[in-house]
Amino acid sequence: MTSAPANLLAVRNLLLTYLNVDKDTVRSQDLEPAEVGIVGDPNHRGGYHCGSDRVVPNDYSVVESTRDSSGLTLHASALDVGTFSVSAGGAIHDLRTFSTWCVSQCVAGAGDTRDIREIIYSPDGTTVRRWDRLGKRTSGDSSHLFHTHFSFFRDSTKAGRDQTPLFRRYLTAIGLIAPPNPETDMEQTDRLIKNTGSPTRTVGDVLADVSNLRNWLYAPVDTPGLVAPPPANSPLQLMLAMARAWPALVAQVTALSNKDFTDEQQIVTGVLAGLPPEKIAEAIPPQIARDVADELSRRLTA
Repeated sequence: MTSAPANLLAVRNLLLTYLNVDKDTVRSQDLEPAEVGIVGDPNHRGGYHCGSDRVVPNDYSVVESTRDSSGLTLHASALDVGTFSVSAGGAIHDLRTFSTWCVSQCVAGAGDTRDIREIIYSPDGTTVRRWDRLGKRTSGDSSHLFHTHFSFFRDSTKAGRDQTPLFRRYLTAIGLIAPPNPETDMEQTDRLIKNTGSPTRTVGDVLADVSNLRNWLYAPVDTPGLVAPPPANSPLQLMLAMARAWPALVAQVTALSNKDFTDEQQIVTGVLAGLPPEKIAEAIPPQIARDVADELSRRLTA
């Protein structure tokens, strides 16, 4: 059965949190839960509101992009947003301004829009327009005079990629969410301030790398981390193998450092073996020489 994926449910919950409130506030029209839909009704066939059980032959939501054909699952991959009106920041914001703002972000190539395939909307309540990343279509049916449709490439839904940043930016831009404090707050989509040789590197990239490295170091052998492990015999694989072997190596070095390698008897034997008898005799004190001679005589006559 076609189902709603968690990442689009998160977008739905975010919008309802800030656009559906009590009527006695400054908002003149709330966004109702029934106006924010993901899965098409039971009779719906074909399109991004349907999962693999409801697509049709040559369904445009599957065949026009490999991002869709490779990401087809039972999840729907679309979001409808209905009418609302919000007073915030000294201005009125509604479905029309919301839709045109989102389209402008897509046109500008904002990073948090890369998974949006299309937006079908009305900028004025009279005409229906469609922004299509693939440039296939420019309009839609009249139902979009009253709601805005977002299609997401199916591979992003399959991967569970977070789709809230764009909508959080909108709510921040109109004043419903306080802007982040650059000294204390950060989003995973924020780029790193310091130059790491990769100008597009984000906070999320760093967190993913740290998590992967942790998994590779501590997970059982042959258990992959969040991404596929590096190829066998690659420098990184060798480094990780050394890291896993490090505790045992430290234990061996510690054991050797506590061991006494001095063998005095072996040293004396070696020195004496290299000296002629007369040199040995000269080195022995007289009394010890007499005692040694007496002991040798006793042994010879015994």
